[in-house]
Amino acid sequence: MAYKDLRDFLATLEKEGQLLTISDEVKPEPDLGAAARAISNLGDQTPALLFNNIYGYKNARVVMNLHGSWPNHALMMGLPKNTPLKEQFFEFARRYSQFPVPVQREETAPFHEVEITENINLFEILPVFRLNQGDGGFYIDKACVISRDVNDPEHFGKQNVGIYRMQVKGKDRLGIQPVPQHDIGIHLRQAEERGENLPVAIALGCEPVISTVAATPLLYDQSEYEMAGAIQGEPYKVVKAKLSDLDIPWGAEVVLEGEILAGVREFEGPFGEFTGHYSGGRSMPVIQIKRVYHRKNPIFEHLYLGMPWTEVDYMIGINTCVPLYQQLKEAFPEEIVAVNAMYTHGLVAIISTKRRYGGFAKAVGMRALTTPHGLGYCKLVIVVDEDVDPFNLPQVMWALSTKMHPKHDAVIIPDLSVLPLDPGSNPAGITHKMILDATTPVAPETRGHYSQPLDSPLGTEKWEKILGDMLRK
Repeated sequence: MAYKDLRDFLATLEKEGQLLTISDEVKPEPDLGAAARAISNLGDQTPALLFNNIYGYKNARVVMNLHGSWPNHALMMGLPKNTPLKEQFFEFARRYSQFPVPVQREETAPFHEVEITENINLFEILPVFRLNQGDGGFYIDKACVISRDVNDPEHFGKQNVGIYRMQVKGKDRLGIQPVPQHDIGIHLRQAEERGENLPVAIALGCEPVISTVAATPLLYDQSEYEMAGAIQGEPYKVVKAKLSDLDIPWGAEVVLEGEILAGVREFEGPFGEFTGHYSGGRSMPVIQIKRVYHRKNPIFEHLYLGMPWTEVDYMIGINTCVPLYQQLKEAFPEEIVAVNAMYTHGLVAIISTKRRYGGFAKAVGMRALTTPHGLGYCKLVIVVDEDVDPFNLPQVMWALSTKMHPKHDAVIIPDLSVLPLDPGSNPAGITHKMILDATTPVAPETRGHYSQPLDSPLGTEKWEKILGDMLRK
C-alpha cells in the first residue's frame, strides 16, 4: 500500500474522486488561503486541491488540503475511502503496535535532479504567500524538519522528523519555532550548550505517511521513519543528506539543507495557528540555508490552519489519539477502550474506560495528564464509560449531562505546563487543567440513580452491519 511519493498519492486521490484541480488563474493571496479555508468549511469528506495556474509563478503547482478529510486519511492508509473514523483509529493503532520497521536506504533520490549551492533565493524557488491576512510574513508550514540528538548521534531513534512552522526571513534564511516540549527543542539546546550550530534538513512535498508520522507525538527515542514503515506496512525509503549525517525522505519534492545558528534569535510571527488565534511575535532561532535540491517542476505543498476544523486537524487527529491510547493501555491494559484526542491537538481528550472501583476514572485522567503529549497538551480530559463511543460527540454530551456531578466529578489541578501557543495560558505555557469524570459511579461511590439503563433493541448490532454495508456500496 506504500506510496512512493506525493505524485503517487495524488494519482490515487484523483482516481478516487478526492482531488479537485483548479486550472483557472488564481492569485497567491488571498486565493490560496481562502480556497483552503473554504474547502474545510464544506464538511469532512472534501478533496485535496491542486492549483496549476498561479499568478506570478510560472509552472508552479501547489497542493492544499492533502490530508484534509477522513476519506483522504483512509486512502493515506491504503483503506477504502469510506472507512468509518473509529475503524481508522483502531487500524492505525494496530499498525502503530508493529513499530519498528527498519528503513530502506537508497543512494540517490528524485529530488537530486536539480541542485543549487550558490546564490540561493528561496523567494524564486518557492511559491510563498500568507495563509491568513494577519501573518507576519511568508511561512513554510508543512515541511518535515530533520535533526539529530547531538549527544547521542549514533542512536537512530533519536533522530527527529517533525513539522514546525518556519518563516521565510530572507533569500537563504528561515525563522523556526522549536517548542521546548518537542524533540528539536532538545537538540537545539544540546547544540547551543556546546556552542555549535545544529544541522537540519527540510523536506517539502512528501508523501502523506511521513507527514502524518512527523506530526505524531512519539517517544523521544522512537524513529519517525521506523514508525512510517509500520503505518505503511513496508520499510520507509530514506537517503543521506550531503552536508550532514541526517536521513531525508526519499520521495520529497524539495529539500533544503542548512543549520540552526547557535545563539541567534530574530523576531518571528505573528502567525495564524491551529488554536484559531494568532500566536503573536516572539524571538526565535534562525536557519541558514546552504543547499537546495528539487525535482524538475516540483509540486509544492502548503497547509492551511486556523479555526478548527482545517486540514491540520485531520493530519494530527488520529495520530494524536493513538499514542495516548497505547500509553494508557500500558498502565491499564484491561480497562482502556478508546481515546479521542482529535480536538486542537489534544488540548481536549476523551477517554473511554472500564472502571475497577469508585474514583478509578479520575486516576485514568491523571495518567493522561502525565503522558509525554499530555504534559504539553491535554488541558481538559473527559472520561466516559466503556459503552460510550468517544468519537460520538452526542454520546459524550449525554454522558456529561447525566453522569457528571459538578461537586464530585470535576477535578482541577493548578498551574501545570501547556504549550505556549495555547491562548488561554497565563503566563504563556502555564494553565490549570481539568478532569471531568462522566462515568457511572461504582462502589464505594454509590450516588445517583443509574440502576435502570436503557438498552438498545435486540438485533441492533446486526442491523448496524447490514445498513452500514449497504451505505458503503
